Amino acid sequence: MTNSDGVHIHPAVDHGIKQGSPGFSGGVLTCHCASNPVKVRVSAQTAHNHVCGCTKCWKPDDAVFSQVAVVSRDAVEVLENGDKLQVVNADAPIQRHRCRDCGVHMYGRIENKDHPFYGLDFIHTELSPEGGWSAPEFAAFVSSVIESGVEPSQMDGIRSRLRELGLEPYDALSPPLMDAIATHVAKRSGALPA
Repeated sequence: MTNSDGVHIHPAVDHGIKQGSPGFSGGVLTCHCASNPVKVRVSAQTAHNHVCGCTKCWKPDDAVFSQVAVVSRDAVEVLENGDKLQVVNADAPIQRHRCRDCGVHMYGRIENKDHPFYGLDFIHTELSPEGGWSAPEFAAFVSSVIESGVEPSQMDGIRSRLRELGLEPYDALSPPLMDAIATHVAKRSGALPA
């Protein structure tokens, strides 16, 4: 059990948050295929690492939340078996590239240059054996776990466990990320100087 209530969030945080390492410069993400796995090099430290309750992000088996971080898209390079990658939904703002064989999402990319997060790729650091990735900082889209089948009666316990882990629960993104989106929109509309 992870705590007195037995609430599980994600295997990478259930037993406590691992802090990032100063000077950490990335590692290799590997899908779950036993042979010919997709390998993606990430040559930078991640930012805005968080657990996410949305139904679009890839989650390990039996995880209620995914764990997602962002990194500059120029720091992401497919090393091996890129021919196995396919986009989950080409119409989605985040084009999630998954292994067609095992289903693991290797990275998500935004192609719309007008999107506030254009230039950032979304990755799952638990796919890397290297330690030192930035630590999760918050929980996003918490209510969305209900859409994946979690009973609404469990939400108080889930929010309590998230706070116990030091992951403030939000039903959107964290305030700094929501501010970044609003600033981008305001600059594009002329409400703020560009």
